[in-house]
Amino acid sequence: MAVQDPLQQRRQADDSGTAGQEEAPAKAMTIGAVCKELRREFPEITISKIRYLEDQKLLEPRRTPGGYRLYGPEDVERLRTILRMQRDEFLPLRVIRQELAAGRADGVGKSPRSVRPPRRVSVTGGGARYTLEEVLEYTRAEPGLVSELEEYGVIKGEMRGGTRYYDEIEREIVRAVTELARYGVGGRNLRAFRTSADREAALLQQILAPALRSRNAERRKEAVDALENLAAVTTHLKHLLLIRDLRKIVP
Repeated sequence: MAVQDPLQQRRQADDSGTAGQEEAPAKAMTIGAVCKELRREFPEITISKIRYLEDQKLLEPRRTPGGYRLYGPEDVERLRTILRMQRDEFLPLRVIRQELAAGRADGVGKSPRSVRPPRRVSVTGGGARYTLEEVLEYTRAEPGLVSELEEYGVIKGEMRGGTRYYDEIEREIVRAVTELARYGVGGRNLRAFRTSADREAALLQQILAPALRSRNAERRKEAVDALENLAAVTTHLKHLLLIRDLRKIVP
């Protein structure tokens, strides 16, 4: 009878969710159990994907003396945050690693002040305003890049008491463009993005304009919710179309 490799035995036990049951604390989970737990939100998650993220030093589950992985609640939440950043914000692992190092992990193990603000924004807007210095500190952008974005009309800011302030969307635009700038993309290259966004906004406005102008407060709220949903759907569609076209240039 063939003798099975010990490493293969551990992997099978990990996958089945039976590893280290006697040694695991009540709240600890095996990699198989974590995969099953997250599959409700991330249907495409696999054990191999979780192992890959561990290989990339994004996860550090503890090990039993027998070498089995055990994930605590903080590990699961960290993994959930990573997957959401990949799915919702299309961030590469390098940027995700920076975000986690800066304290963005749903507040796990961090004080409230050390957790960076969420990147997602709403069509209804917010009252927060930021000075140029605050934008530069948050985005790590060069001052010249912000000036270039203003020159090409990508952001505008608002003058108050002699000081220019930027809202949360403009701040996130600067942050995104800062990442693009590392690849040589400048303000003049963003005209295509702005033109596309203007056309999409006009289309969505045309679809929902009657409801948004309704005198019925409930109907207006439903229209805003629909606008949020349509914005998310069109963003995802653009991503899919872009990936489709990019696949044509990959050997």
